[in-house]
Amino acid sequence: MNAFDAVVVGAGAAGLFCAGLAGQRGLKVLLIDHGERIAEKIRISGGGRANFTNRDLDVRAPQRHFIGDNPHFCRSALSRYTPQQFIELVQRHGIAFHEKHKGQLFCDGSSQQIIDMLLAECASGGVAHWQPCSVGEIAFSDDAGFRIDTSRGAVQAPKLVIATGGLSIPQIGASDFGYRLAAQFGLRVVAPRPALVPLTFGGEAWSPYAELAGLALPVQIETGAKKERAVFLEDLLFTHRGLSGPAVLQISSYWQPGAPLTIDFAPGVDVRASLGVAKQRSRKRIGNELAALVPSRLADAWVGQDAALQRPINEAADRALAALAERIARWQITPSGTEGYKKAEVTAGGIDTRELSSQTMESKQRGLYFIGEVVDVTGWLGGYNFQWAWASAHACAHAL
Repeated sequence: MNAFDAVVVGAGAAGLFCAGLAGQRGLKVLLIDHGERIAEKIRISGGGRANFTNRDLDVRAPQRHFIGDNPHFCRSALSRYTPQQFIELVQRHGIAFHEKHKGQLFCDGSSQQIIDMLLAECASGGVAHWQPCSVGEIAFSDDAGFRIDTSRGAVQAPKLVIATGGLSIPQIGASDFGYRLAAQFGLRVVAPRPALVPLTFGGEAWSPYAELAGLALPVQIETGAKKERAVFLEDLLFTHRGLSGPAVLQISSYWQPGAPLTIDFAPGVDVRASLGVAKQRSRKRIGNELAALVPSRLADAWVGQDAALQRPINEAADRALAALAERIARWQITPSGTEGYKKAEVTAGGIDTRELSSQTMESKQRGLYFIGEVVDVTGWLGGYNFQWAWASAHACAHAL
């Protein structure tokens, strides 16, 4: 039987990085993945340019960019391996990059450069890499550690790292392997759900807005109340089935089924005052005046639903203009659901952090570690989830 110091299951961002670091620290490491192609999620991320980290992450309070049953769990790992440290690794490999928006860093070239970098780090550490290779039964004994049956034969190791990700994007190989293994060893799992995902709206109420598919604009979007309130200022995109774009992907991680969204389509603009001024000075139709404040397609959709608004603005009732302004500034609508895992960028929920050490990522089952997306730590859109992958992998590799 093949024997290793550590076996890492899952050759995505976290698994590759952890295996490479552990190998470079002198361990004999085996990396296993069931997929035909390596690191597909890195390859398709950031429109093929890999939004590999976010330089705006505050290492003193990183939890504000993450959710989970215990957002503070991620603080230790993220403060010990920072975006700047990963940036320095990228620079050592000669990968050119740029900042696109709000600290988001992308490769100038292809996301394949990040994959090649991680593979080079694994090669530097002498990591054995079996892919494609399926994992079957896993057993543990105090004397021998873990025995792992694979399609390439059985292996043995005292340390086992699970970096198998979540359920997002099943078409590229997502699986529930990590959750099933946790259950096997009596570890709790927070119910997984799609996150960073477009929201859908059913029924006739959405019909007037389905025609706006393809329209994008900056908005302020919020959901929840009091301590549960979440607010983002980002771009929104109308689709045939609902809403997408960065604003909606961000808010989706906080949205609870049955709860409304409140959207301001003209953030920073006093729409009521602007329409009041226009009423005193203009004879243009209301739709034309509104189009100076929001995209004309959106203005037409609002005005087209109310006969009282289909007239020159100087003939409009003050009450009708006030109601229109309120709808533009505080449109409330309740999603019927999400586009699900097939469109979700990440999976929220996962291995309950109460079962793990925030210092080492080791679980209450001795020698069993969980890193990356499989853990109940979910970041904002914009490179935060990749930084969690790097940081949790770093913490784990050093503990191994």
